[in-house]
Amino acid sequence: MLKKIDLKKDLKYLYQPSPAEVELVRVPKFNFLMIDGEGDPNNSPSFQEAVQALYTMAYTLKFMVKREKSIEYPVMALDGLWWMDDMSRFSMENRAAWRWTLMILQPAVITKSLFAKALKQAKEKKGIPALVNVRLEPYSEGLSVQIMYVGPYADEGPTIQKLHAVARERGCELRGKHHEIYLGDPRKSKPERLKTVVRQPIHKIRSGS
Repeated sequence: MLKKIDLKKDLKYLYQPSPAEVELVRVPKFNFLMIDGEGDPNNSPSFQEAVQALYTMAYTLKFMVKREKSIEYPVMALDGLWWMDDMSRFSMENRAAWRWTLMILQPAVITKSLFAKALKQAKEKKGIPALVNVRLEPYSEGLSVQIMYVGPYADEGPTIQKLHAVARERGCELRGKHHEIYLGDPRKSKPERLKTVVRQPIHKIRSGS
């Protein structure tokens, strides 16, 4: 009998925040398929190759688990971590200097051995060069602020500023990497309808500091 895991339902609080108000959440540790790169995603061939490699692995694992373990689950949305070595210079206008990690969340059933088996299979069947750079790793954000942004990716700036401002108003400092979760498909949706979860890890400043 096929067992179903509904990650989208179980993790709704992390994937469907309010578009009106900044929310405070505590994000647990999850395992992700990951791949790294750098440069402007709008004109970087390596970015598209990375996306292709990640989704190839995600679906290879999904079908392998369904076949071998009788467990079915949805392939989750594409996540992106964005940063610069000097985060004080990070801006929407300086994309060429961005560094990034693309990720897809995996259910707990995905182990290192399953990943290795799926990677070997994907390399043999698909022959995508970027597959060699995909890895399975845990990632933990802990205390974070997040909000849903609706609109073109290029116009996120004010929403990001709002997110940061609310965090500071609550007595928190920003830490870690800027995080986005892409719920829409830019190939199928109009730019003004694209939904993106915008998240920023934070830590509370001790009183008196």
